[in-house]
Amino acid sequence: MWLTVLLSFFAGVFAANATPHFVKGITKEGFPTPFGYGPLVNVVAGWGMYLFAAALTATAGVGAHPLPAAVAGAVGVLVMAVFHARVGAFGKKPPTAE
Repeated sequence: MWLTVLLSFFAGVFAANATPHFVKGITKEGFPTPFGYGPLVNVVAGWGMYLFAAALTATAGVGAHPLPAAVAGAVGVLVMAVFHARVGAFGKKPPTAE
């Protein structure tokens, strides 16, 4: 069960982190990644993180422990959301943040 929880947590983290990259990319806006700032880089990075999150979910054994997996995934999403809201990508907050 602990492997399911761990993999589900990281699937949530990667899926939540993929979202701003993918959205910024498809709206042709820049967003920092380790590979660059441009829209195409962000689309590919977001898509890759979604695939990785799906692979983690597929190998997590979610069917055997659905409730712990769902809770761990939700916590992973929340952790990444708070990170982006507070610290931001690479420690860069938007100019209007707090």
